[in-house]
Amino acid sequence: MRLTAAWLLLAASVHAFAAENGSRQLVSDFWQAATPEEQHASEQALLAATEDVATLYGWLKEGPIFSADVATGAWEDSRVGVRGRLFRYGVVVPDSYDPTVSYPVEFMLHGGVARPEWGAGVEWWRSGYENLQLEDRIFVVPASWREAFWWHDNQARNLPAILREVKRRYNIDDNRVSMTGISDGGTGAYFFAFKQPSEWAAFMSYIGHPDVLRNPAGGANQRLYFENLTAKPLYIVNGELDRLYPAASLRSFVDVLAEAQVEHVFRVIEGGGHDTRWLPEEAPAIERFKANHPRDPFPERLQWVADRDDVYNRNMWLRIDQLASPDFPAVVKVERERNRFTVDVTAVAIFTLLLNPEEVDFSQPVVVNVNGATVHAETVEQSAETLLRWARQSLDRSLLVTAELEISLIAE
Repeated sequence: MRLTAAWLLLAASVHAFAAENGSRQLVSDFWQAATPEEQHASEQALLAATEDVATLYGWLKEGPIFSADVATGAWEDSRVGVRGRLFRYGVVVPDSYDPTVSYPVEFMLHGGVARPEWGAGVEWWRSGYENLQLEDRIFVVPASWREAFWWHDNQARNLPAILREVKRRYNIDDNRVSMTGISDGGTGAYFFAFKQPSEWAAFMSYIGHPDVLRNPAGGANQRLYFENLTAKPLYIVNGELDRLYPAASLRSFVDVLAEAQVEHVFRVIEGGGHDTRWLPEEAPAIERFKANHPRDPFPERLQWVADRDDVYNRNMWLRIDQLASPDFPAVVKVERERNRFTVDVTAVAIFTLLLNPEEVDFSQPVVVNVNGATVHAETVEQSAETLLRWARQSLDRSLLVTAELEISLIAE
């Protein structure tokens, strides 16, 4: 009798182990799927394996089985964007890479973007990959050129796509993905902070200037909203004697950051020019800043200002889907207290709240109050298809979404 009981216990353990490893393999197939056909097949396999959203959520949060058989050291690759444009990038992976450990990732944006398109074998990161060989993180070094400035729409699509490519291969800490930029790259870091911050934990802008983003001659002419900078912290360094962007020229910008209560550090390098000779001395403070500012994927308060609803319209779990008028920017401020969302809006027609089961109790009504009026007070249904669609878009284990709650303010 004891033997039978022991055998049944062993059989149950083996079955559970096989089931767990089977689910992780399905998630691995989903994670690594590259073509539309592979992606569709992997999604259908997951849906066939379980109809329970909570189970599927748990599988995706645990993530795939990452392989140890991946490239380490410095290597280069490319991806093809819309209309066949080739985007090159470099990756620097620790030689001691351990697939069971989640690594921080740091995107490094170079300067001098007004150059011709980079060819194969050309070093766009002029200081060399050797300086990026650290054992505690992965570096990503994308290329920018005169048809693809950091603040162009094509790079806004490109950098998150490169991040997804890296996530397919390596175990990444989703909440410690930062962006560092130098000169034009520093200006690029401002662009992502203003316009597209969801993927990043913090932004380091060195010897750049946000006013470039307003200058049509620089390939930009963006409308910048300081409210958006409350999403992520900034570490700003400029030289006192920089011939292009002296520290004094950023003073009014930094004053507004302080007034808007944007978390930031502003370091003025006395006697410093348009260079990064100060970096070794400043590095310990910068590293502490990164360590102290992981991303919070589901903050209780969010705000966003958007003048477009096709791009640059999302901040974490908030998305603006339709502006009320093309003449005015849409403004949303939202505060979440468990299942209750208190929202203030201006010039917004439709917005969506992206809901996570660890933040929202789906067995209870979700209450949304907009500008003092309750516009929604019902339960919301979770969807496995919604979960998979958002997981596919970001491969982000920390920012999983199981329901979309669209709020329309259009009068019927």
